[in-house]
Amino acid sequence: MNMKKWLLMAALALVTAVLVACGGGDDANTKEDDANQDDANGEKTEETAELEGSVVIDGSGTVYPLMARLAEEYMTNEQEGVSVEVSRAGTSAGFKRFLTENGTDFNDASRQMKEEEQKEADDLGIDVKELKVALDGLTFVVSKENDWATEMTPEQVIQIFKGDVKKWSELNPEWPDEDIQPMGPNENHGTYEFFYESILDKTDLADHVNLQQEYSTLVKLVSEDKNGIAFFGFGYYVNNKDELQAVSIDFGEGAVEPSLETIAEDGEYADFTRPVFTYLNVDHAKEKPQVANFAIYAMNHVNDFAGETGFAPIPEEEAAENVKFLEQLK
Repeated sequence: MNMKKWLLMAALALVTAVLVACGGGDDANTKEDDANQDDANGEKTEETAELEGSVVIDGSGTVYPLMARLAEEYMTNEQEGVSVEVSRAGTSAGFKRFLTENGTDFNDASRQMKEEEQKEADDLGIDVKELKVALDGLTFVVSKENDWATEMTPEQVIQIFKGDVKKWSELNPEWPDEDIQPMGPNENHGTYEFFYESILDKTDLADHVNLQQEYSTLVKLVSEDKNGIAFFGFGYYVNNKDELQAVSIDFGEGAVEPSLETIAEDGEYADFTRPVFTYLNVDHAKEKPQVANFAIYAMNHVNDFAGETGFAPIPEEEAAENVKFLEQLK
């Protein structure tokens, strides 16, 4: 009887040991599965994690409305914990903030980076990536009261800003015998440099051209002066249509009004069309996840907001190539 009891107890102990072993195996497998799931979740969380920190952008006043719109959407709908600061010192002034130790993360530019700026970046060891963000049309505007200079040729525009003519009647005897008041952005802006280099062929603007730092000032000045004429990016005209009218330009086949349909590198307004850019500090993008994340967001959505901020979109394949490059920085 004692032997039977002992055998029964031994059998129960053996079954218990087996069950514990099996159960332990299940626990181990469960823990391993949980760990694998945690890893998977970790990867997913990393991709969609809430980021913190800041992104600092300066540069072109022309590109400002587009970049500010992207920043607003990003902070509202993508990463509420990231602060994206967008300023508009002008392309050249912005490059001075960008090309320095602990400089800005991006510099918006309404012209390409100059050789001397690239050399400065190389000397400082700053890896820079050019990102084309949109197409802009150099636009000439006059007051709503100006009912004569609604169509001009490139040559007439050049004569005005070089100072070869001073009165409207010198361009057309049927126009008023009054002094023209030319205006534009100052040397801090890529728009000035584009006009000086590409339109005036590096001929100086006349001394009496009223150059301003702020585009809002230019809008006010020209809107209040019936003899005024100013140039800036298409977006500033679009946002002030109630105060200004654009001058249509006759490139030889009839006057062309700047618009989202005509502004293109191979379109009717091609002679006054230019690409605009933002330049990325690649090292910052590698070091700061929020900088890379914003760059990717911007290039994925730049065409969504180009039109409403006064720009023609870039080809989708160009945006996709930029995103592919940026993804590799993460």
